[in-house]
Amino acid sequence: MNKRNLILAIIEKLESDLVVVKTAALATLEAATHEESKPENEYDTRGLEASYLAGAQAKRVAEIDLALNVFRTTGLKEFSPTEPVQSTALVEIELDGKKNVVFIMPQAGAVRLEFDGRTVQVISPNSSLGESLLGLKVGETAEFEVGTHLRECKVLTVQ
Repeated sequence: MNKRNLILAIIEKLESDLVVVKTAALATLEAATHEESKPENEYDTRGLEASYLAGAQAKRVAEIDLALNVFRTTGLKEFSPTEPVQSTALVEIELDGKKNVVFIMPQAGAVRLEFDGRTVQVISPNSSLGESLLGLKVGETAEFEVGTHLRECKVLTVQ
C-alpha cells in the first residue's frame, strides 16, 4: 500500500467532510440567530439548543482543519519489516481472526476509508489500540482494552 497515496485519499476525505460540516454549521448558526428562534416563552429552548449545536459544529470544523494540517505537513517514515511500530506506521493486524489495516497518525483517529480494496482505519497513538501497538514488531501480540474487555491482536506487517 502506498502511504503517500493513502495520505492524499485521507486529505480528500477530510476536505469533503469539512465542506459538509461547514455547511451544517452555517445552517445551524443561521437557525440559532433567526427571528423565529427567539423564545416564545421561558420554556422555549430552540434557539439555545441551536446555538449549542452550532458551537459543537464549529469545534468539529476546527478539529478537521487541524487534522488536515497534520496530514499535509507530517513527514512519513518508511519502516523496514524489523522496525517497531511508531507514529506514521501503516500496520496490518489480525484481530478476531480477521486482517485489519490501521494507520497510526497524531490526528483524525476517527477516519475510516476504503483504499486499494482494503478498509483502513486511522488511529491515534493515544488510543487504546494505538498505544498497545507502539514499539511492537512483526509477529508480536498487543493487548488492549475496549470498555471492560481485554482484546488481543497480532502485528502482521509494518510499513
